[in-house]
Amino acid sequence: MASTTKGPGGKQPASAATNLIAGGGAGMMEALACHPLDTIKVRMQLSRRARAPGAPRRGFIKTGAEIVKRETPLGLYKGLGAVLTGIVPKMAIRFTSYEWYKQLLADKDGKVSGKGTFTAGLAAGVTEAVAVVTPMEVVKIRLQAQHHSMADPLDVPKYRNAAHALYTVVKEEVVGALYRGVSLTTLRQGTNQAANFTAYSYFRTMLQKYQGTTDLPSYQTSVIGLISGAMGPFSNAPIDTIKTRLQKNPAQPGETAMGRIMKIAADMWKQEGVRSFYKGITPRVMRVAPGQAVTFTVYEYLKGVLEKGGRCYPGASMRSKRLEQWLWRGGVLSKANDKSRKEERGVSGEGRRCFDSLMYEAGVFGSFLDRLLRR
Repeated sequence: MASTTKGPGGKQPASAATNLIAGGGAGMMEALACHPLDTIKVRMQLSRRARAPGAPRRGFIKTGAEIVKRETPLGLYKGLGAVLTGIVPKMAIRFTSYEWYKQLLADKDGKVSGKGTFTAGLAAGVTEAVAVVTPMEVVKIRLQAQHHSMADPLDVPKYRNAAHALYTVVKEEVVGALYRGVSLTTLRQGTNQAANFTAYSYFRTMLQKYQGTTDLPSYQTSVIGLISGAMGPFSNAPIDTIKTRLQKNPAQPGETAMGRIMKIAADMWKQEGVRSFYKGITPRVMRVAPGQAVTFTVYEYLKGVLEKGGRCYPGASMRSKRLEQWLWRGGVLSKANDKSRKEERGVSGEGRRCFDSLMYEAGVFGSFLDRLLRR
């Protein structure tokens, strides 16, 4: 089923600035909502326990419970700093490059075939993997792999936070270590976004034709985002598991990237069996699918607000003001935070105020979590 590059009502496609802002905002919301499931997924993928005959499986619920018990609930948010730092540019690059590739592949009437949508999604996934995802994943996985208790100040981990992990990896293993597993990450992201955008575009176009409208309700956007988001993880789970193990440890002298990949895969097959390639698939689907539902819903909403200059959701500015006052009293915010927000060109005043309100609420929540994680 063909899609189009044009906006609602046959308007020109959204500008790069709109895609950047809407994509970045959607990414931030998705990270804050779904990060604990990603931490559980990484722990399950890194687990090398060979199950004894009759021993119960350690599922995602038990893995999550062990993290909370040993490392406090904040242990589920390990690596959040790296994700928040990388996911805004990641999502901005994803949606901006996807729309750009779609326009390149469109015919003279602005129509994009199913193959064109698949190719545009594949290219967008490759672009984000090389530009930002691979370094972000290396830092995130190093932080998530640490089993220290966040309630014990004497239990000092090797990597204290995202910035320290980045500095330590570069210092000890050179800059190239940040791109360890780039081939697998590129393959995973490419296949993910090819399946994701193709399914989302198909279902969205089908619903638009059935209902005779270009504007879908938010709940319908969430549902098709949920369905499309689940397709990628099922198609490339072994790639993701091997990539996670590859990025966790430093390379040994004389080892090639392909040699390490083959060795990890062979060891997993020999020691843990075929099911090891699908470790963490449950939390991954539970994290990626709802994450894509949040991402597409927030993206479509913000894009509509920025394009139309419409009203933001009721009470947003008032809730932001009350939240800001509470965080000032708690010392989470400072004058430096308050001076960092600036107006951006090319966006309507009302649309910008709406986006600013949404992003500020997400930002202060992230600052609050970051302060807790540093204690």
